[in-house]
Amino acid sequence: MEKFRLYSFAVLSMLFWSSTFVWFKIAYENFQPFTIIFLRLLLAGVLLELYVRIFRKNEVIRKEDIKIFLLLSFCEPFCYFLGESFGLMFISATLGSLIISTIPLFTPIFTYIFLKEKLGKWGIIGLLISFSGLLFIILDNADLSGSIWGVLLEFFAVFSGIAYGIVVKKLTHKYTSITIVKVQSQLGALYFLPFFLIFDWSKFLAVDHSFSVYYVIIKLSLFGSVAAFILFTEVVKGMGPNIANMFTNLIPVFTAVFAYFILGELITPVKVIGIFTVIFGLFISQLKGKYWKFRFRPDRG
Repeated sequence: MEKFRLYSFAVLSMLFWSSTFVWFKIAYENFQPFTIIFLRLLLAGVLLELYVRIFRKNEVIRKEDIKIFLLLSFCEPFCYFLGESFGLMFISATLGSLIISTIPLFTPIFTYIFLKEKLGKWGIIGLLISFSGLLFIILDNADLSGSIWGVLLEFFAVFSGIAYGIVVKKLTHKYTSITIVKVQSQLGALYFLPFFLIFDWSKFLAVDHSFSVYYVIIKLSLFGSVAAFILFTEVVKGMGPNIANMFTNLIPVFTAVFAYFILGELITPVKVIGIFTVIFGLFISQLKGKYWKFRFRPDRG
């Protein structure tokens, strides 16, 4: 049951993050990028603060962990969103997606260096198969145009995401996932506040502040900044960053499906092959849990 719970959390978190790509496109019709990120993080921090206060689940952050939380929020959402968003200004979305999808490939190197976690034989095979499936999805009718600055910014986002997985692992056995995501969202909002005020404030004032306009921000916050991060943190806690980040290969799969049903984008036969290859790679990687060098741990929180 523990394995099933963690696998379900992993798939759901990727499903929620995939939906944000479509919702971001809708939100751009009214808001600037800094505004969207700031508002979704602010709302997430407020909602989670109310939750822990009402249900008396508030945890006091130890002094020695304050620096770790600051680093965590600096890696993601701050650096990751900066690298990803601004990188896409200089390169195509396809090239950006391809670079971001290398996170699972690089993660085992850094988790071995910092956490001494090893990826087993079947894990490596499954990872490579799954990544090859991503190439089918991303490179179908690909536009790989862009500048070196965009490439560097996207890789900045990649390594920020990897660093987040390593840092959050250090906190998962001290605090609940809700506490981690709450503090992460609140600090992330503070990091983005100066950018919001300097670059987006005047445009924000001119927006039609109706509920229909903010509805997409609410969805981004509840599903992308609260639910997805809480579920993903649980996966990192139980499985480790290696396996958790490998499930990010599902994001282009779910995004393609969402884009088909919501935006009317075409799913070609090549993309279908890629989708099944990604899923097959994930299945291969999970054939024998012993190869992963980890044990499922009961929830302490």
